[in-house]
Order: sequence, then structure tokens, then C-alpha cells
Amino acid sequence: MLAVGVLAFLAAAAGILVPATHGTRTTADEPQYLLTAISLAEDRNLDIADELADGRWRAFHALALPEQTEPLADGRRPSPHDPLLPLLLAGPVAVGGWVGAKLAMAAMAGLLAALLVWTAVRRLGVPLGTATLATALLACSPPLAVYGSQIYPELPAALAVLAAAAALTSPAPPSVRATLVTGVAVAALPWLGVKYAPVAAAIALVACWRLARAGQARRALALAGTLALAGAAFLVLHRWWYGGWTPYAAGDHFVGGELSVVGTAPDYLGRSRRLLGLLVDRGFGLAAWQPAWLLAVPAVAALARRRPPSWAALALPLAAGWLVATFVALTMHGWWFAGRQVVVVLPLAALAVAWWTGRDRRRRLLLAVAGGFGVLTFGWLVAEGAAGRISWAVDFAATTNPLYRAWRLALPDYLAMSWWTWALHVAWLAVLATWAVVAARPRHGSRETHYANGMRTRFEARG
Repeated sequence: MLAVGVLAFLAAAAGILVPATHGTRTTADEPQYLLTAISLAEDRNLDIADELADGRWRAFHALALPEQTEPLADGRRPSPHDPLLPLLLAGPVAVGGWVGAKLAMAAMAGLLAALLVWTAVRRLGVPLGTATLATALLACSPPLAVYGSQIYPELPAALAVLAAAAALTSPAPPSVRATLVTGVAVAALPWLGVKYAPVAAAIALVACWRLARAGQARRALALAGTLALAGAAFLVLHRWWYGGWTPYAAGDHFVGGELSVVGTAPDYLGRSRRLLGLLVDRGFGLAAWQPAWLLAVPAVAALARRRPPSWAALALPLAAGWLVATFVALTMHGWWFAGRQVVVVLPLAALAVAWWTGRDRRRRLLLAVAGGFGVLTFGWLVAEGAAGRISWAVDFAATTNPLYRAWRLALPDYLAMSWWTWALHVAWLAVLATWAVVAARPRHGSRETHYANGMRTRFEARG
């Protein structure tokens, strides 16, 4: 845990060397989070009017800052973003400025990696070597390593989701401590970003179901009631602080109201392409930068088919997060690095990959080769970024990495929906669907089948 955590921290910290854009250290929403963190540290409030007036952004955003906040009736100017991330970064910003904030993010990336190893080994029974390999490769490559130095709520949200998964994947019914950890994680997620509410709801549903099934109906009701109160407090405080039900009410670019953040006329049929595109898009897909994420497809299929103990604690929140990124998010492409919308649930996919790989030598080799590609890609991006040739938010796809330049030709470009894009889309859909079906097919007499049956028997015997 310590070794992998330190590796993940160092990889994420290396990303600080890469500029957000050419001429800025942070961009898009990052300066807004930093300004709110500064305000919390110095003024103990969310009003960034004085920080904007004093140009406090110039240390980390050399260009003129696009202001996102609309002055409220009382003159306050809160940033249109949920406040938990700035609260977490207020101390690091006060001590070390924007670099301190990014180092704090890298520390969270290290903690995430360490907890991934623990959960894979202690909760899912993954061999230590496999858990270490999977975690090191996935945590030290895009997008987890990239967002380990970006001032966005994605990494802290992923850590909260993983903490809940660690609490809920025990073969025994959730203990009082596990219930408390789950409740804190669920309550925290909307405060990191209201977009995480569906994932939080999925986790809460799994927790209450597991408690009720284990005969702990009173604790399940207590958890549900506490979370309902937390939701009510969220709404009341947002009305007070932001003038609406979400922080988007304070934004100056949601002319159609705060709910227009999902789009004024969403084309849900068109957005369905993202179900696959989030994984294989040429520029913004996970597999474009770390092919090992493709292993999540057979891993999740096998997980759903074999249903080891507490499999729903992984599958249901993962599905919720992927569906939100597909149908609710305004766009898959944007002013950010690839994979941003699904980072919150990637630890669950990583656990599934580690569980599916298990003791199988061929799968370990496949994971090592594919994962090594991603680690090399990240190192190449950092080197080019430190030299000023690419940036995290603008032109990362212009990397000169020959492996990526060749690999991208096999991936569909959803920014240019030509006949060739559709052909690649259908081809990848067929390949991954076939792989999922094969992976879900029972393998009678295999070592992993005996292991899964043994774990199921232990789980049922305990309650």
C-alpha cells in the first residue's frame, strides 16, 4: 500500500510540471476553485468578489480570467461550484499557494491508490501481486494520474466512492463503522459536485439493501433518514448561499436557468454514442491513453455473471456514473483532459479488472502490456508538457508519442462523424460485446470458479 501510494503520488505530482494551457498553470474551473479556497482560508466565506477585484488569480492564471459568477442580489459573488473541494484545499492553498493545492490533490491520488490495493486484497481476495500490478499501472497513467494534479473534484469524489466500496464489499453485513463510512461518503459526494448525486444514490441504495437483507432494518432506516436530512440541508444551504437549488444558480453562463447545465435541448439518442465513446474515442476515450481500461468490459461482464459477494457495490455505482456521463453531462469533449466525466467511478472499474485478472497468467500479461502502454504515454505527456510542447486542456492529443499516434488510427473520432467513424464504432461495439459475452460464460472447473463459489458459500454462511 505504501509503495503504490508513493508511486501514485509522485506520478500525479509530476503532472504539475505541465501547464493547463499555453500561458496558464490552471484553466477553466480550476481558478474558480482556487479563488474560493483562498476566500475560505482568509475570509471564512464563499464570496470571491474581493479576490476577483484584487486579481488574486494572476499567480496561477496569467491571462485575463473569464469570470463565471453572477452577482447576487446582496452583492455577493460565490463561484458556481460546490464548496467541498475548496474547503479541502483551503489549508494547502494558505500554506503553499496553487502548488500546495496541487500537491494536496496528488496526496489524495496516493491515498486512492493505497486504498485500491487494500480493497482488492482484503475485500475481493485478489492476489497481492495482481492488486499491486493493476493499481500501479492504472493509478500512474491517464486519467487518474492526470486528475491527481488538476484542481477538479473528480479525484476526491473517486476517493469517496472507493471508501464506500471498501466499506460495502465485506462478505459480512455492513458494521456500524462501515455504515458510518458509507454515510459520510454518500453525503460528501453532492458537496463535491451535484453531478455525483446519482452515484451517491446508487451507493446508498446498495447499503440500505445489504443492511435490510442482513436483518438490520433499523440501521437501514437510520441511514436512509440521515441521508434524507443531509439532502434537505444541501438544498436549504444552496438556496441560502447560491440563490438556487444548485451552485449553477450563481453562474453567469446558464441563461436558461441552472438546469440548463445539462443542455437546453438534449439529444439523448445522439448522446448514446458516448456509451462506447467514453471508452474508445480517439481523443477523449479512456482507452486512447490507457488501453488497460478496455479490460473493464470483460471484467464487469464476468462480475455481473458470477456475482461474487457484494458485487452490486461495484456494479451499480459504476453503471450510474457511466450513464450520467453518457446522458446527463453536457458534452464528452471539452476544455479538459480525457475521461473527466467517469473518473469518479474508475476505482470501481479498477477493482473489477484486478478481480477478473486474479491468478490468470495470461490476463496478468495482457494487463502488464496494455497498462505499460498507458504509463509510457503519461510519462511522454509529462515530458512534452514540461518542455512547453503540449498542455493538459488544449492540445494533449498533439503529442508526438509514436505509440499513441499509431494506436489512435484504430479508434473512432466522435468529433467527426464520418462513415469511417461509424464503421469503427460498429467494429469496436462488436468486439467488446463479444469479449463481454465470452468473459461472462461460465468456466466449469476453473480455479476462479471454485474460488467464486467458495466466497459465495462463506458469504451465505455468515448471514
